[in-house]
Amino acid sequence: MIKTDVLIIGAGPVGLFAVHQLGIIGLKAEVVDNLDKIGGQCIELYPDKPIYDIPAIPECTGESLTKSLLEQIKPFKANFHLNERVQSVTKEGNNWKVTTSKEKIFISSSIIIAGGVGSFEPRKFLIKGTEKFEDKSIFYSVKNKNFFKNKKVCIFGGGDSALDWATELSKTSEVVLIHRRNEFRGAEHSAEIVKKLEKEGKLKIKTPFQMNSLEGQDKLDSITIKSEDGKIEKIATDYVLGFFGLIMKLGPIAEWGLNLEKKAIPVNTENFETNKKGIFAIGDICTYPGKLKLILSGFHEGALAARACFKLAKPDETYRFEYTTTSKSMQERLGVKKSD
Repeated sequence: MIKTDVLIIGAGPVGLFAVHQLGIIGLKAEVVDNLDKIGGQCIELYPDKPIYDIPAIPECTGESLTKSLLEQIKPFKANFHLNERVQSVTKEGNNWKVTTSKEKIFISSSIIIAGGVGSFEPRKFLIKGTEKFEDKSIFYSVKNKNFFKNKKVCIFGGGDSALDWATELSKTSEVVLIHRRNEFRGAEHSAEIVKKLEKEGKLKIKTPFQMNSLEGQDKLDSITIKSEDGKIEKIATDYVLGFFGLIMKLGPIAEWGLNLEKKAIPVNTENFETNKKGIFAIGDICTYPGKLKLILSGFHEGALAARACFKLAKPDETYRFEYTTTSKSMQERLGVKKSD
């Protein structure tokens, strides 16, 4: 049995920042994640994809952001329990009892759910024969962009991931972007960039087309695509990337007695508490009027949830807001050396 002030479910960027916000006010956190690595969707789905909307950081990747957050929370010595799924959550007195798939038991006064969108898996091609090429020639995420360097790559999809990766991979690869509609559904700015790259001859765009068939034995040699009017084109390619979004699966969260709204958890924006006292939800998993699914929004949510956790972990103490620049106790927790 592991006793802690707060149990965080989810080791993505928002969960990691919650560790920091808890740590600077003197609360201990344990972190559980059903993935086998720290970083959540940033590491699992786009470790090399550029991220442009982290304050004060003009550009970073999912991997570099995760490394920076881990460096930031080093002083708090959080324990990570990876490849574990939370199976049950029950109330015991003033605490919560949490049991994982590896039969670990946690006792804490608060739980912060920072599990992104829950369990997820990519939507896949429905064409017969794609299975034998998966993880060889057909992929639904990019783990290492250098893997595709100097190769012919066909990218399917019209959303932000398809547009962003078409732009990024066109720098070093021969890219064909294929979408079943003429209009892209990703950010207008991103769509303008790929259209500009096409005019400059740096990539090709094929719309409205869908995958029709694949050719190859041990490896993929080519694909055929089909337009709405029946026109078929053959494209020689080394790799195919499909970005059709994710199928969301909440898993056991759906059985915890929380209010759910379209696979998201409604929260009180004062402290991001759910309908269960002591259970908070931050990041993409939570919803409220005006919600923006941005990492920076999750950071804000985690900061407020952490302060609410303090009141539950230390009910006999009064929380007093302090800035890290002036608080000696916070600086000590951060390992800041005192100047002479």
